[in-house]
Amino acid sequence: MVIIIMGVAGAGKTTIGRRLAQSLGWRFLEGDDFHPQVNVAKMAAGIPLTDEDRTPWLLRLQELITEALSRGEDAVLACSALKRSYRALLTVDPTRVRWVYLWAPREVIADRLAHRAGHFMPLGLLGSQFEALEVPQEALQVDVTPGPDEVVAAIRSGLGL
Repeated sequence: MVIIIMGVAGAGKTTIGRRLAQSLGWRFLEGDDFHPQVNVAKMAAGIPLTDEDRTPWLLRLQELITEALSRGEDAVLACSALKRSYRALLTVDPTRVRWVYLWAPREVIADRLAHRAGHFMPLGLLGSQFEALEVPQEALQVDVTPGPDEVVAAIRSGLGL
């Protein structure tokens, strides 16, 4: 199974994804690590990515998911996947790809981004993230306002893990 942790920047995808993977003994994949350098440079400069910018990245993530499933490897992937079309591309096997949508009120996310250091995504792009977001109906929706341990427990409970 591959669990994809999605949401806007600052929702905690990496933190929660790593903890979830560790608690399950699964592999963790950080979607941001697979962005082409040109995408990272655009985001660092405060320029929102277009669908065209995201396509090579999404295709690489699709490949990683397909490879993991073909090997019978369980994994957790952190990936924004803000649009329905992105999620459709990454759902290579609906019986073995599960979605978790991390959400919180916008002001909570903005506060987290304002205090985050060492990441290429600036606070100024948060608005474009919320504009692009198509809230998933197919995902387990988890409020990330509580601490990470509570969020991981909610995910495990919600997915029956």
